[in-house]
Amino acid sequence: MTGVLVLVGTLVLATVAGLVMKSRNGRVRTTSASNLPPDVQAVLSPGKVTLVQLSTVFCAPCRHTRVLLSDLASRTDGLHHTELDLTERPELAKELSVLRTPTTLAIDRSGTEILRVGGVPRRDRLLAALRPHLT
Repeated sequence: MTGVLVLVGTLVLATVAGLVMKSRNGRVRTTSASNLPPDVQAVLSPGKVTLVQLSTVFCAPCRHTRVLLSDLASRTDGLHHTELDLTERPELAKELSVLRTPTTLAIDRSGTEILRVGGVPRRDRLLAALRPHLT
């Protein structure tokens, strides 16, 4: 009987953890960080909002994110997409407080991080959050 209770408890806990993780995936969070590392500042596009995708080599969701963000940037005036590989730069991940890949940073024209998305972004929510910052 104890084994059955342990099994049921484990299943409930795993289900709750999975639902929490799923709800946080792709969520857009607003930020206001202006101290960006030189590696990030170097890839910004002047006069545009830049989506900086932080990825790693073996990240499967990163490929989907790359396609989604590139398409969004090509269809949206004032928006640019670039990608930084964190595989060989763990110090950059630490400096930016990146806990998972893909992570997408949106950086405005003045070089301030305006929002962050952990996981694959949801196109409509990301675009809605970016609208006030686009020309």
